[in-house]
Amino acid sequence: MNSTREGGNLVSKVHQISGRVFARILKEHGIDELNPAQGRILYVLWMEDAITQAELAARTKLDKSTLTLMLDRLEEQGQIVRERDPEDSRRRLVRTTERNRALHGAYALASEEMNALFYRGLSESEIDAFEQTLLKILSNLEPS
Repeated sequence: MNSTREGGNLVSKVHQISGRVFARILKEHGIDELNPAQGRILYVLWMEDAITQAELAARTKLDKSTLTLMLDRLEEQGQIVRERDPEDSRRRLVRTTERNRALHGAYALASEEMNALFYRGLSESEIDAFEQTLLKILSNLEPS
């Protein structure tokens, strides 16, 4: 293997720069109370609301302590609530608030703008190959 490969470094740079760009796009869409990392949590909840913190951690790939801190902040902002599961009082469900659901449309538009910028100049087949490669790398890095 060539020791001068830069994939990890490039992914890190893309992550850092895209976070700043997406934060700016969110602000332009009037969403300045959320950051991109919080958006990752909310995206999962917009796809399926009222899931356990353990399921949310698995879907976002955030460790439980980081997720708990981020959920604390989102709850303080009135974006989510954590409630006891009516079917199992030992579990807590995370759900979005009405205030948060009102942001979903603007957030979706900001996400579309970010995706258009992110994939600008790439063909559909290049995007597919890129995403398949990232999934393979993610699989390599996840604990077995």
